[in-house]
Amino acid sequence: MFRLSKLTDYAVRTLVELGRLDGVVTSSTLSAETGVPEPTVAKVLKTLAGDGLLASQRGARGGYRLAAPLEEISVARVIAAIDGPISLTACVNGGAGCEVGPDCALYGCWDPVNDAIHEALSGISLARMAETSGRTRGARVKSDEACADMAATRGRVADFTGAVGG
Repeated sequence: MFRLSKLTDYAVRTLVELGRLDGVVTSSTLSAETGVPEPTVAKVLKTLAGDGLLASQRGARGGYRLAAPLEEISVARVIAAIDGPISLTACVNGGAGCEVGPDCALYGCWDPVNDAIHEALSGISLARMAETSGRTRGARVKSDEACADMAATRGRVADFTGAVGG
């Protein structure tokens, strides 16, 4: 089963929340807003700042802010920042972790599937995730258009993986 790590989920939640809040925000505020434990939020923030997705500010009024608008940050970018490159199997794109390599009957077969998933995740911005969640400062409002758009992306990936025998 392909599943994102908890840290990636927390990173997306934290970034979306940062996009909703104005200015520099502390890890304790983000913890309270997201429900993610503060030590975990701090770890996620440090990783995201190290990858250039966040800017940190030290001092009495210190904290974190987005380095780019949510519209410019894709889900794929967050996954790569937290978990490394998206790779369904060790042999994707000639990966070094494959024990069999070019002698494998499936060598290179996973590349188009991996590429389709990467393309789909690259096409989903955190702004879209925020829209889909519909959460705006405590109010829960469903955005049918955003949900339909996300469903269409899932359908394109399913169509592609079905076409290649998945």
